[in-house]
Amino acid sequence: MTAVAARDAITAPEKKGVDRAVLAVFAGLMLGSLIASLNLTLVAPALPTIVAELGGIADYSWIPISAMLASTIVVPIAGKLSDIYGRKPLYMIGIVVFAIGSALSGLAPNFWFLVFARFVQGAGMGFIMPLSQAIIGDIISPRERGKYQGMLGASFGLASIVGPAAGGFITDHYSWRWLFYVNLPFAVLTLIVVALYMHVPNERRKHSIDIGGSVTLSLGITSLLLATVWGGTQYAWSSWEIIGLYSAAVVLLVAFVWFERRAPEPVLPLYLFKSSIFTFSNIAGIGVAMTMFGAIFFLPVFVQGVIGNSATNSGEILVPMLLAMVVSSIGSGQLISRTGRYKLILLAGLALMAAGYLMITTFDINTTNQTLVEAMILIGLGLGCTMQTYTLIVQNSVSRADLAVATSATQLSRSMGSALGLAIMGTILTQGLASSIARYIPATGLHNFASPTAGSVFDPTQLAHLPAAIAAGIRHGLSDALHPVFVAGLAMIVLAFIATLFIREVPLRQTAHVAAGRSRAEADKNVETAV
Repeated sequence: MTAVAARDAITAPEKKGVDRAVLAVFAGLMLGSLIASLNLTLVAPALPTIVAELGGIADYSWIPISAMLASTIVVPIAGKLSDIYGRKPLYMIGIVVFAIGSALSGLAPNFWFLVFARFVQGAGMGFIMPLSQAIIGDIISPRERGKYQGMLGASFGLASIVGPAAGGFITDHYSWRWLFYVNLPFAVLTLIVVALYMHVPNERRKHSIDIGGSVTLSLGITSLLLATVWGGTQYAWSSWEIIGLYSAAVVLLVAFVWFERRAPEPVLPLYLFKSSIFTFSNIAGIGVAMTMFGAIFFLPVFVQGVIGNSATNSGEILVPMLLAMVVSSIGSGQLISRTGRYKLILLAGLALMAAGYLMITTFDINTTNQTLVEAMILIGLGLGCTMQTYTLIVQNSVSRADLAVATSATQLSRSMGSALGLAIMGTILTQGLASSIARYIPATGLHNFASPTAGSVFDPTQLAHLPAAIAAGIRHGLSDALHPVFVAGLAMIVLAFIATLFIREVPLRQTAHVAAGRSRAEADKNVETAV
């Protein structure tokens, strides 16, 4: 009997058991995706109300940025730690940290405590998201992986369908604090399922942690974000604070490259960038993440502050986008698995996103909910085609030894894109807001706007109590200030499209690195015994 025949003889009767093992692992990953999506979509429609209550309008974008920043810091080392201590324990730690952050967020007494609590939440997500992709990369072949990653993206979308509407309803009828508390039972359920049913092979190897690279990368990104968010608001662009932060970012990132060239096991191996597939996939992933989170966090601002809808309606307006994302995520995943082709699907998805963002750039105070929904559907269809596919491309192009760190790199790119996108868009909005509103509000009204009642910009209930002329001026001004925000999002999509054009399409492998529930060594031993 040949080795191939032996392998077929072994895998055929075991296929049903292996499939069950894969599905058991996948159930835990789906639940992890659920709590991650709830973290994003439940809170997004409530952010205007939260800021109106706790203050911090000038720092509005820090609520989502803090979570993204923490995720960016944690992601690079999550894959390496999972190689040392196993995927499952680190995945469970991420869920626990996320739950602690959720509880702290619900208890937040002021704006900056909430920012800190969101940072803790983001740290938990920094473990959950890359390890989900790494586990899939371990147990499922690239050819079949498109189908599973499509379902994982669909779980994100399905939870997201309920999330925005539920988040808006809870905010309007109860308290925004419950948006964080509802994560806790889901986290407990996920821990139970993962502990009991997720059996992932753990081939432990000796590793060294790249402390120098991790520290310099984290501090460099933090300095870059602080300078971008504070520039032109808290401090002038020419101030020593902003120049100092940007200078520190450059020095730290140069130091990061120095450490990576000398570290035995770098947190981000620079040789990966020699692959054009890896490089351009990550560039495109950054652009997609920027635009995705720009839509999730700034469209509710438009819906509530310009159109004047409630938080509930603001949440519902995101549902068409997320529903479209579910449909296209499943469909594109199945199509990739059947054909083994992905580049045309990516380009079509980015074209759809660009069309949706182009519509958004034309919005003003006369925009109807129907027009907004149409744009959301286009963006959602595009996101479903692209969000998981770049990770699949990278995983297909690297060896088993680099799988975890390459997957973490794609998550790092996504986290960096999310954080930088929110920082850039938030800065554009903050800098343009005062001058835009000044064009529509009389001088006497502008004095009142500069007071703490400026929370009315993001809160329709406060807008309703202002004089009609002042409320109309705020809406017009906010609409004008948001226009360049959405133009920036369109530019980011164009960048992602150009990068995708340079991605070389290669065949998807049809073998998995390991079998769910057993190690590669065990599988090979069974084959040798049969022979």
